[in-house]
Formats: sequence, C-alpha cells, structure tokens
Amino acid sequence: MPDLPELDRQLAGAAERFGTPAYVYSADTVAARLAHLRDHFGRWFAISFAVKSNPNPGLLDWMRGRLDYLDISSGGELALARQAGWDPGRISFTGPAKRAPELRAAIGGGLGELVLESLREARLADAIAAELGVIQPVLIRIAPDRVPKGFGDQMAGRPSPFGIDVEDAAAILPQIAALPNLRIIGLHIYSGTQSLKPDAICENWRIFMQVFSDICGALDLRPEKLIFGAGLGIPYHPGDQVLDLAGIAAGIAPELEAFRADPRFSGARLVLELGRYLIGPAGWFLTRVVSVKQSRGARIAICDGGLNANLAASGNFGMVLRRNYVIHRVGGDEGGTRPEEKHDISGPLCTSIDRLGSGVMLPRLDEGDLVAIHACGAYGPTASPLHFISHPLPREALLPGGQAQDVTRITG
Repeated sequence: MPDLPELDRQLAGAAERFGTPAYVYSADTVAARLAHLRDHFGRWFAISFAVKSNPNPGLLDWMRGRLDYLDISSGGELALARQAGWDPGRISFTGPAKRAPELRAAIGGGLGELVLESLREARLADAIAAELGVIQPVLIRIAPDRVPKGFGDQMAGRPSPFGIDVEDAAAILPQIAALPNLRIIGLHIYSGTQSLKPDAICENWRIFMQVFSDICGALDLRPEKLIFGAGLGIPYHPGDQVLDLAGIAAGIAPELEAFRADPRFSGARLVLELGRYLIGPAGWFLTRVVSVKQSRGARIAICDGGLNANLAASGNFGMVLRRNYVIHRVGGDEGGTRPEEKHDISGPLCTSIDRLGSGVMLPRLDEGDLVAIHACGAYGPTASPLHFISHPLPREALLPGGQAQDVTRITG
C-alpha cells in the first residue's frame, strides 16, 4: 500500500477526475499481495482468484497473466472472465444452483473444470456434455463434517447447500464416477472464510488433506488437481491484526510436504482459491461529505455514498455485530489545523441503517471533505443494493502504477 500522503494524493486525484462515491483499486497493492502469497506458499500452491469477490472486468484483465486460475460462480461471471480475455481452460465453475443454460455455455465453451456440488448437478452436466459430444473434466466439492473455530463464516460442518457432505461421499461419488461424459480429475473444499487465526487455518487445511486422502484412496483416484479454499482473512476494523502468512507456512509445512510425498498426490496440482485476501486491502471506498449537522450531542457527517453503494461497510453484509471499518479523512488534519472529533458517518438514504461509521475519531469533517474507507476492494458494488432510492451509482477506478483508469462496470 502507498504511504498515506501518496495514497491521499492518488485518492484525491481519482475523486476529482471521476467523482464520488467511488471505489479505487490499487494494482500495485494487489501485485504486492500476490507476491507475498507466492513467497510463502508458492512452493506448494498455484493461486486461483474467486471472481465473486470483485468481478470488475478491468481488474480481471489486469490479473490475466499474473494469476494461475479464476473461479467463477455463475454464467454471468464466465461471460465477464471471457470478456476480460481469460482462457476458459483456466477457469473453474463453483456454485450450488447451476442451471442448464449456464452449464451448456460453460461445457460448450471449453471450461477447465466444473465443480460439482450434488449428484443432481452431475447428472445434468453429464447429459449436457453428451449432447455436446464432449467429456467434461470435473472436480467434486466436499463438505467436511467440521470446521475449526476462528472463521468469520463457514460453509461446512453443519447443514449446507455447498458440496457433498463427506459422510455421503462413499455412496454418491461412485455414481458420479460412472457417468460416461464426466471425468473426475480431483476434489475441491471451501469450508470457511475470513479467518485471522493461523492455527485455525492450518487445522482446516489438515482436515482438507485428510478428506482428500480418504476419498482418493476409496475411489483409487490419482487426482490432477486439488483445490484448497484458503480462508485467509483481512483486517477490516481498528485493532485487527494482519494475518501472519509466515506462521501459517511454518505451521503447515510438515503436513504439506508429507502430503506431496505420497505417490497418490505427487502429480497433483494444489491450488489455493481466494478472493478477499488478494483484493480486499487493495481497495478504498471514497465518499464526499454533503452536509454536517449536530444532533443531540453528535456530529453527523452525511455523505453522498452509503449502504446503497457499500453494503459491507455499513455492517449489513454478514456482520453479526456492527463494527467500524478503518476510515480516514483524505488530507488528514491539515497540519494540525483540524482537531480530531467524534463523528457519525451516514449515507444519503432515507433509512436509519444507512450508517458507515459510528463514533469515528477523525479530523473535524466539513462539507465537501473526502472520506476514505479502507479494505473495500472485495464485495463492493456487486454486493450492494445499488439501485435502492436511485442515487448515482459509484464509479470504479484502477490504479496501475499510480495512474487512474476508469474501469466502472455498472453504469445504469
């Protein structure tokens, strides 16, 4: 991430050029985070980006040639990836409710791997592949029976729409293996996300390896690819600690080395699937103060972007207890001329839940000031109710080398 004065210069320039509200993504920060991942995990893993975390075509185009794979979760995301120039052979397709038209487009378009989440889906995919006269490579998503404590959300270890429950795998997987137009090339697990606890992540990956070993042994499968849902978290809130990748690598290295030494897995490509970890800290949400008012002892800064443009920062996207994101005033305290005060930061909507910050200590905000909310590179515009109350839609800017490019996707 650029130092704060340089960051503020870039953010202010983007706001001046494109207006607010706006998302700004730093390509240099993504590149640095990718290099950090490869430094610690590259000897074991290739990297796959989960498009759902940020499907901006400009960003996906920039990632082409830098990342190994993409993971999509809809036919629409497949179209965006193709629009950005990605080879469909480097794309996997997850999601629990794939429809026949999506499957037909993906299988007919040369999709790398279809990630099967049920026997019903497998039978539908097999029928479509037969119609098209192809053999479709597939990965089977498995839902383990437990997820360690320490994940912000979990997709296994309880009733779940995702994947095949591990206890049902012995009955279901041979039926999938018997389908003539599908070829099982490996397995996929993504059971937990947004963990800042290295021990929990290591334990989760150990569970993955045990599940992979058990199922591949039972099926006599020598997999070509095994996908590990990374679960790597990012610091959103003041006081959150940056995840220690070196600690994770040190903690899991003996098990990964032993796993790779097993002849059954020596030829498999291991893949870390992630989204938020890579792009989240590389994005900022910019909103400008439209009005400031005092109300019963509180100073309220009312801004031009709120939960309509950034649902996650409002605390209404999977957050159990609302906590402020890291927020700063672009331009700081202007050499000490703006003393810090406590602010509530609200958006423009006619609803009481449109709040981006509560009791935030910032240099005194006035009308026209620019506010930056950190860690907004993932689950931004496409995870927000953009058309609620019909306010202007947020712009999107990509900063490769510090030079802003307009990459706005949604314009109407």
